[in-house]
Amino acid sequence: MLSNATIPLSVDFDKPEDFLIFIFHILFATSAVVLAGSVVIAILNTRSLRMQNRFLFMLNTSISDTLTGFSVYYVGLFDVQEGYPSRNGTFYILPSFLGVNVLTFLFAQFDRYFAVCHPFFYNRFIGRSSVIAICAFCWIYTYSILTVQNMVPISKAAQINAFGVMTLQIIVLTKVLMTVKLYIIARNQLGREAPSTERDNKKESLRIIVFVVICFLTLWCPSFVNIIVRQLTSKGLRFRNEATNVFAIMARLNALVTPALYIWGSPALREAMWRTTTTTTTPTTNDKNISL
Repeated sequence: MLSNATIPLSVDFDKPEDFLIFIFHILFATSAVVLAGSVVIAILNTRSLRMQNRFLFMLNTSISDTLTGFSVYYVGLFDVQEGYPSRNGTFYILPSFLGVNVLTFLFAQFDRYFAVCHPFFYNRFIGRSSVIAICAFCWIYTYSILTVQNMVPISKAAQINAFGVMTLQIIVLTKVLMTVKLYIIARNQLGREAPSTERDNKKESLRIIVFVVICFLTLWCPSFVNIIVRQLTSKGLRFRNEATNVFAIMARLNALVTPALYIWGSPALREAMWRTTTTTTTPTTNDKNISL
């Protein structure tokens, strides 16, 4: 909880590495806000992207990543420790942005699976409004659980947190299995289809979600495992605060890596970002029609 009017900085500046840690968090927070925020603006400003389900999932995670970037200005620059008990903590409000992304990526994987393997069912039953509702659910579910967790006694909150960790284990396992499944589909099934724009778009969307999920799990799992070890045993690594927590830093790096992978993997998004940055100096062109 925020118990003091003045919160000390995350480092003491009595060692050279303290300056490096502080500068790193400033640069990282700024980079994440600019990059993820640019993705958000590009998708919102481009109707052809907003009409595609896969870009709505990108929009949802990019909003979360932008907010994560802003959160680093607090958890990275000040002496903050989330947990039970916390020190200058945020009631887990800021760390939960990553929880929103965990759910969003899971639904995005199922979205791509049905879009590629069951296109008739997908086109008939999974529309834009359904995806928007799913994205909203990711936020509502995450912060509803967090609200309950913050309203009960600490002992009960710790139990709810433990239950949440168990649920995350199931989600992570599902994400791993879906990643393998999507990789096999991208390599085998789409490889047998005749060359077409639709096939290229499907392959692009699968490639993006596979790479994004692999990178997300790679950066996030060390923190996840350390939390489990600390809850189940008296071992596990403990850090002075969130700014010096290497595992938490790795998890937050997803706020920069994920939008970078979106930009790398999607020519349509790159084009939209370019048009957005030049819209004040050149006339806006019509949105390019891109098929699902």
